[in-house]
Amino acid sequence: MNLETGHLIGPAAGLATSFLWVLTSLFFTAGGKRIGSTKVNTFRLMVAVPLHATTFSIAASAAGAPAIFPQITNLQLLYLALSGFIGLTVCDQALFTAFIDIGPRRALLIMTTSPLFATLFGVVGLGEPLLPIEIVGIAVTVGGVAWVVSERAAKQGGNEQDHGEHFKRGVILAFVAAASQAAGTMLSKLGMSAESGAGAVQLDPQSATYVRMIFGLIGMAPLVLAYAMRRGSETHRKAKARRRGSAAGGYAFTVAGAIVGPFLGVWMSLVAISETPSLGVAQTLISLSPIMILPFAVWIHKERLSTRAVIGAVIALAGTALLALFAGNGDGGGPATESQPGIASPAD
Repeated sequence: MNLETGHLIGPAAGLATSFLWVLTSLFFTAGGKRIGSTKVNTFRLMVAVPLHATTFSIAASAAGAPAIFPQITNLQLLYLALSGFIGLTVCDQALFTAFIDIGPRRALLIMTTSPLFATLFGVVGLGEPLLPIEIVGIAVTVGGVAWVVSERAAKQGGNEQDHGEHFKRGVILAFVAAASQAAGTMLSKLGMSAESGAGAVQLDPQSATYVRMIFGLIGMAPLVLAYAMRRGSETHRKAKARRRGSAAGGYAFTVAGAIVGPFLGVWMSLVAISETPSLGVAQTLISLSPIMILPFAVWIHKERLSTRAVIGAVIALAGTALLALFAGNGDGGGPATESQPGIASPAD
């Protein structure tokens, strides 16, 4: 593989991830309106885990080394378990609560700080170098996304709390979600390349995603228990009364969302993390959903885009272009490690 082609794998996977997140949000929103967010969040992982297990088993068998679980070190297992819990359980729960406390505009605006947390974690926790041009690209991209998100949500008007009793909690939880997403990303990168003795291996992104999903699903257990305990409450009855459409349709949308999100989307995000030298760059490229969803807003919801939204999209895409062009020029990738026997690495 030549360098010119190889260094574009990470950025391309990051952009693909952002697009898949757009489809995921559309499917899960439709599913949540029919069966509720807790069922969607749990069922998506119940669908994703078998998909990843099947994919891994097929790949292992094709490579002549049949297995049902990746061969990984205890240290890799620890990193990926923490990544699954923090990135798939804590992050999502904090974000959904923030939506309720401060509304989607403020929550999504705060979530655009995730690449900044990822950059900080990558530099401090992983010792990654960051080129000045990459810093510019991150700043331009985050600025464009934040500008578009703040303008679009402000037009929805009237449904967001200004300074309610849970305002401070919502702001804190939105930042927790942004930091958790970045922390989950960093732990995933550590888990794919962690060394522990002579048997250390480089874990491929699909296998790492499979492990993360298992622990993300385990982390949902307390939330499901809490949901079951309040099924008879007045709050639950009111929430159920607001649902629209059939339960079967809700589960169908959730299955579709699980395929493009927890299955393909998370897989592609780990490819981006694995193949992009800088953690902050990778996190920025996988955070473009607020921009990419604009055409769908016009097509599906028949919304008119303002000049500000278009300019913000152009600014964000300009920052993305800088990242895509220069992401492969740092030397932060670290030493290469041996690929897991029987499972091909995306770089091969």
